[in-house]
Amino acid sequence: MLNILIADDNLQITKILSEFAKNEGFVPTTAQDGEDALKKFHENTFAMILLDVMMPKKDGFAVCREIRKESNVPVIMITARGEDFERIMGLDIGADDYIVKPFSSAEVMARVRAVLRRIERTPANDAQQQMLVYDGLCIRLDDYKVSINKIPISLTKKELEILWLLLENKGKVFSRDNLLNSLWGCDYYGDNRTVDSHIKRLRAKLDIAVHASWQIKTVWGVGYTFEELHHES
Repeated sequence: MLNILIADDNLQITKILSEFAKNEGFVPTTAQDGEDALKKFHENTFAMILLDVMMPKKDGFAVCREIRKESNVPVIMITARGEDFERIMGLDIGADDYIVKPFSSAEVMARVRAVLRRIERTPANDAQQQMLVYDGLCIRLDDYKVSINKIPISLTKKELEILWLLLENKGKVFSRDNLLNSLWGCDYYGDNRTVDSHIKRLRAKLDIAVHASWQIKTVWGVGYTFEELHHES
């Protein structure tokens, strides 16, 4: 059975979600504030974390940032606020999905199942290929590490998955919707502008090291591609 952490300062919500989680075959653990959520995260191994944004002591965004420093466990943010910038912020710091209150517990569990299905489809679960190499660029999925000419590049899980997908299909142009469907899933409810944010940060991190023979190119009006650059001698 899979463990799930449910962090929300509303006891009624944690109680209801715990019961639904049990019915789905999960073993729930609850937390009522951000510090307690981090403490329990460090004490246990979870298959999924449901994380309320507005919690005492440490908010959900801060908790998610701390979790992402050491783990790629799936995180679904839960909040009473529905502004686009908050949804994008949550996804940009590493959340896998975002649910706005009020919600039905059945919907939450459906989102949990959808995220777990997407995790099963990611390249990291392809046992036949755990590394891609291209002219100094090395992407390793066994430990989620990236380097350019042996210079380590620190990427988030989603940034690495975008880079892997583009490199594995170099020359192919992916629209924002293509990338959302491939990496966030066709049942993702968020804004496709989050793709632009991820690409912008990915490029900035890759530019730490010289890579004159390739680039992540914007194809205006279409999307993004991994482009091989050929320089005349």
